Amino acid sequence: MRLTKHHGLGNDFLIVLDEANDGPVTVGPDDARRLCNRRTGIGADGLIHGRGDEAVRMTLYNSDGSRAEISGNGVRCLGQAVALARALPQLEIDVVSDAGTHRVAVEAGPTGDTAVVTAEMGAVVVFADGELIGAEEALRAELSVGRIGRGSIGNPHIVAEVADPGAIDLADIGPRIELAVADGVNVELIRAASEPDTIEMAVWERGAGITRACGSGACVAASFAHDWGLAGPDVQVSMPGGVAEVLLGEPVRLRGPVVWVATVVVPE
Repeated sequence: MRLTKHHGLGNDFLIVLDEANDGPVTVGPDDARRLCNRRTGIGADGLIHGRGDEAVRMTLYNSDGSRAEISGNGVRCLGQAVALARALPQLEIDVVSDAGTHRVAVEAGPTGDTAVVTAEMGAVVVFADGELIGAEEALRAELSVGRIGRGSIGNPHIVAEVADPGAIDLADIGPRIELAVADGVNVELIRAASEPDTIEMAVWERGAGITRACGSGACVAASFAHDWGLAGPDVQVSMPGGVAEVLLGEPVRLRGPVVWVATVVVPE
């Protein structure tokens, strides 16, 4: 099995494309757990299987083998993988995920292993009062928080305004908040930065743990930050792995760099 490794702001993925192999490839949860392991495998936050030509069907597994509806950085990494497989410096394709169809535009970056990729992510939907209430209660029990937002961009998120996202031990509290609701939840801690239209964010991802960036989380956090008056409609989301740009509108668009890391052949 031939695969490529990419990262978007340090959020890394292994990508298997049928078109880069001799034919259809079978990929499942066990492959994700084995290959994403950072000690005994290649190492990544998730494994993506891409199928099809004109519209690429995306199946995403977290590093723990669980299925995820969408990943903003994952769909952007998939865009670069398709462009590289087709030897194209730029590309526009539709990617179909469990969360819908995403138009992905790949532009050449400053070096051969980098690209600037924009993905249409859909709409942020604010949850009703009763949804994710267990996660909100867990957050308030663990931390001193300001405003809290609960919403989805195809996958569930809880966003909390805190004094300093970087000072909080997400490795400790993240699992308890994630598991406070039946299907789990992504957790984003944010605050307004000193630069205009910029927020700082730390993230705990459902099924992957602490990651250096989260594209879908950046979109949902930017939407709430705008609603709360912390930023305008074009939001710079600063995460440990770097800065992503979120352009709010219909649809929400996520833009940022993607880096090809390696091509790997996994023996049968």
